[in-house]
Amino acid sequence: MSASALAQSLLNGLVSGGIYILVALGMTLILSITRIVQLAHGEVYMVGAYCVYYLCARAGVNFFVALVISMLLVGGFGILLERFFFRPFREQLLRPLIVCVGLMLFLQNAALVITGGTPKSIPSPFPGVSRILGLTVSWERLIIVLIGLGFVSATLLLIQKTKVGQAMVAISQDREVAALQGINIDHISAIAMFLGSALAAVAGGLVGAMFSVSPFMGGFALMKGIAVIVLGGLGSIPGAVIGGLILGLIDGVIPPLLTTQLAGLVGFGAIILILLLRPQGILGHE
Repeated sequence: MSASALAQSLLNGLVSGGIYILVALGMTLILSITRIVQLAHGEVYMVGAYCVYYLCARAGVNFFVALVISMLLVGGFGILLERFFFRPFREQLLRPLIVCVGLMLFLQNAALVITGGTPKSIPSPFPGVSRILGLTVSWERLIIVLIGLGFVSATLLLIQKTKVGQAMVAISQDREVAALQGINIDHISAIAMFLGSALAAVAGGLVGAMFSVSPFMGGFALMKGIAVIVLGGLGSIPGAVIGGLILGLIDGVIPPLLTTQLAGLVGFGAIILILLLRPQGILGHE
């Protein structure tokens, strides 16, 4: 592989890693606070992509404005899910999983009925290409890397520098002690669902602008999100960032050398190897 091809593959890996991180961050927030594995998170991501599509392609809204509106709408949808579907089963194991499976099927079929199932394309908000250090790079991919980096940084700052973020950390470490300190568990759980769903909406909108939007696009996002949080360590936000970058770079660099299918095998092989050496994940705790 030439140096230019390697650099292009690394950029593609960073783009993929940014998307994986946004999905995994949302899942990690929800898992840490609610103790629920949100298996319908991929469908929330799909709903966010369709929101951006209809706002941009049908209503003519600017892409960035559509992305913000999608975040608010899907974040609000996440609050409804937490309040009416997940909160009643917070301390249980099996019932939330059944609820998630039901939501997955419902949202997929609703999207099929409403959209007809034909893949849709969000008009590219960043036409054209740029040459950087001798590489021809689409503006689309550059801007997506920057947007992903911005949202990841904002999420980390929120967790580390705000009272809400510190409350989330306290709940993730010990729910009972956090409640005794006066932290409103229900309120923080709703905020976590809002943020997690909003991040999924951003990822869906960015992927829709690069590729296409379809009712079944959530399955791949869910698979990658779970892989990232397992690799990085359950409940670890920095771990989700590191795990997303590792899987993204594998998906960017390996396909030109081998095949896409083998890239998937390499990615999951890396997860298995790391978990054999460190069962709790890269930054997970015992």
